[in-house]
Parts: sequence; C-alpha cells; structure tokens
Amino acid sequence: MTMTDPKSADTSRFPDPVYKETVLRPLFDGAKTHHIDGFRRIDRAHLVMLAETAILPRDVAGRIARALVSIDAEVDPASLTYKGEVEDFFFLIERELKARLGPDDAGRLHTARSRNDIDHTLFKLSLKARLDGALEQARGLLEALIATAEREQATLIVAYTHGQPAQPTTLGHYLSAVIEVLIRDIERLEAARGVVNLSSMGAAAITTSGFAVDRARVAQLLGFAAPQRNSYSCIAAVDYITASYSALELTFLHLGRFIQDLQFWTAFEVGQIYVPNALVQISSIMPQKRNPVPIEHMRHLSSQTVGRARVMLDIMHNTPFTDMNDSEGESQEAGYQAFDSAGRVLRLLAAFVTQMQVEGARVAQNIRRSCITITELADTLVRREGLSFRAAHEIAAHVARAVVAAGSDLPTGGYAPFREGFTTATGKAPALTEAEFRHIVSPEYFVSVRNRFGGPAPEPLAEALAEYRARLAGFADQAAAHARAEAEAADLLAQSFQSLVEAA
Repeated sequence: MTMTDPKSADTSRFPDPVYKETVLRPLFDGAKTHHIDGFRRIDRAHLVMLAETAILPRDVAGRIARALVSIDAEVDPASLTYKGEVEDFFFLIERELKARLGPDDAGRLHTARSRNDIDHTLFKLSLKARLDGALEQARGLLEALIATAEREQATLIVAYTHGQPAQPTTLGHYLSAVIEVLIRDIERLEAARGVVNLSSMGAAAITTSGFAVDRARVAQLLGFAAPQRNSYSCIAAVDYITASYSALELTFLHLGRFIQDLQFWTAFEVGQIYVPNALVQISSIMPQKRNPVPIEHMRHLSSQTVGRARVMLDIMHNTPFTDMNDSEGESQEAGYQAFDSAGRVLRLLAAFVTQMQVEGARVAQNIRRSCITITELADTLVRREGLSFRAAHEIAAHVARAVVAAGSDLPTGGYAPFREGFTTATGKAPALTEAEFRHIVSPEYFVSVRNRFGGPAPEPLAEALAEYRARLAGFADQAAAHARAEAEAADLLAQSFQSLVEAA
C-alpha cells in the first residue's frame, strides 16, 4: 500500500473556506472599516523615512509614492469584497503595488518593517482618535456640570446616606463631588492617551532591524509624541490597550453611580428633581405617567460601556507576553463598541444635567419632615451650652423622635420637646429661645455655617467652582495642543510624501 504525504498535495493558494469565512473575512472587513486611513498614513510615513535615510533610492521611493497615489485614486476600499486571493488588507495593497510597479519595486516598501509593528501602530492611531473623541465629550459633560453647579450653588437639596435623608446641602455642592471624580477620570483618560501616543513603528517583528531606520522621524510624521523605546514592548506589552479601557471602565462605573442617584431623586416618593417634558416619555396606557427614561438609557449604556471595556481587559488577561492575535483585529473592533456607547452617555448626560430642575417645595417639605437639620442643633448645644457632643446628641435624638411621632416638623413642632429633653438631661432650662431654635434648625443656617474647606457654604463652594473652571480650561488647552500636534504632523507627512511623488 502506497502512502501519500499530505504536505506534498497541499498546493492550494486559497485558504480553507471555513477559515476564510470565520477569521480572514471578518479581519479584512474590520480593517476596511476602521483602518484604511491608518494604513495609508503608515505606508507614506515609512516610505518617506526609507527615502530620507537612503535605505531606498529616492527614485525608487518616488515610483512607489506615485503608485500609492494611484491606488488611492483607483481602489475604493468600501467596494472591496474579500475573496481569499490574499491573506489580509496589507497584502492587498502589496498586490496592487506589484500590478503597477512589478514585484521588485513593490516589495521594497516593506523593507525594515513587519505586520507586527504596522498592526500595533494602526491600533494606536485608531485608539488615540477615539480617546480624543471621548475626552472632548467628557469635557462637554464637565462644562455642563460646572455650569449647573454654578447656577445652583444655593439651591437646597436633601443629601442621602444609606438611602435615607441625612443632611441638607446644595445641588451645587453635590455636583461638585461628581465634578471632582470626573476631573480625575479625565486625568486617567489623558494618562492613557500618553501611553497610546508612542509609535511602535521600527520595532519590525520584535527586535527592530539591521537597517538604519529613523524611528523618531516616523513617529513625528504619524503624529506620535515619540517612538516607544523598547522594541519588544512595542509588540508584546499592549498596556496601551489595558490603560485605555481601564480608564474608560472607571469613568462609566463612576458616572453610573451619579445616574442612579438621578433615578432615585426623580421617583414620585422622593420628587427632588423635576425632568422637563422634552426628556420624558408618556405611558401608552396610563395618562398620569411621566417616565424620565433618558436616565434608564444612560444607566444601561453606562453599564454596557463598563462591560465592553472590561471585556478588553479580560481578553488581555493571562495572554503570553509576546505577539499574539488576542490583542489585534477583532479584539480591537470589539473595544470600539465601548467608545460608541460611552459617547452616547456623555452627550445625553450633559444635555440632561443642564435641563434638570430642583423641586424646591418638595425639598423643603422633605427637609422639615425628616429632621435632617438636627445635627446642627446638637453642634450648637456643644458650642453655646458647653455640653459634650454625646449629651447634645441624645437631646437632639429625643427631639427628632418626638417630632416624627407627632407627624410634625422641626421648625413648628420641635421646640417643646427640645425644652423638655434639655431640662431632663441638664436639670436647667435652655438658653435658646424658640426664634433662635427655628433659625438653628433651618436648612439655610445649616449650610451657611459649614463654611470650611470643601463645605457647601457660599465661600468654599465658590472657591471650589473657580478651581474646577481652571481645571476645565487646562484640559481645553491640552486638547488644543493635541489637535495642533496632529494637524502639524498631517501637514508634514503630506508635504514630505508629496516631495517623493514629484521626485524625478
């Protein structure tokens, strides 16, 4: 019996049809959708560098440059259908170059580079653009939050702890807490952008090249701050992915908590926030219903963003520290969905924050009935009557219990139980008059005396808001610097490449 070596019969130049449909076609379509401009920029920047370093003769580089222009003019990437003749989009471009230049000149463009450094540079270009978009939208939300906090500096609300009314504060003070977290989230996104903003080009497969490549020049032409130093790290580290998606995940984990408060505050039983008609939906059957469904959409889209960002971190978990498909192609495309849902939340939340209103009458009622100013009564007894805080706390607790049991409120029904509790505890009558008692348990007084650093009183809150404005301006300046650097790099690449096109 004659045995045939299966490798000797393996002459097909087409991929297995199942492999083609399950792997190669989706990768090709992803590159076609997301990375055409990046491929174009990398080819041109690398070619300019090869000519400037004399790795390629200038006349050869000029022929390749003109062929690339021809491909751009004649090949519409959107119309391409993957048929399996080439492995991926990279080899499609090389095939087109061969058709115009012949195999010798066409093959020279790939001197001193690899699909490895090309891929990670492609992904960084795409991820950097998405980070810039997310940062712009985050700054828009920050502006909306600051503007609303400035407008509502003195607007009283109920602050909750453990889901129960705790103390009065102002909407401006509450939003300032949200603002500070968002500022830190923007800083984390900016830090991630700094990791992304390092070029992998010149690392080649993983150890650079024997050719005298100028990695810094390619980084400059592509708009990166610098080349990433270690070539192994360029290919293997992929912390530009984990840095970006961990920062994105934290941003929306934090925003989701704020959004959940909005959901709670708009409930009928709480009624602290009024949502304008433009941001509510009616019931199809119940005429009385006003459903603030944008809050629900922001909540689930925030959760989707957290989940999609977390997927990217999970994909990277326990992968080998080397070149691997886990960090490439379809994984990158999966991550882009996180930025899509992120943008929807940031835009909608900015619009919502600027339009929401505090239901002042309902807040006043809830403050009175919940006795949440009683802490200041205890504090005042310490300051004016010389009591220990524990003794003052017990007197104040007696007042609150009596008021709640009587279905009354502190201003109108609190003084009598206060006199009783104070006299029982101390054996003497209190010095506080009823008028003074009413003033002390008012929410306006409660807020005004909390004028320490970070408190809700007008002075520290105004100081904080001014600081937030300054931080926002700093972020805007940083974004403008990023935009200038990108525009300058694009102009430099266009000019340098055009000089090759025009070369004799």
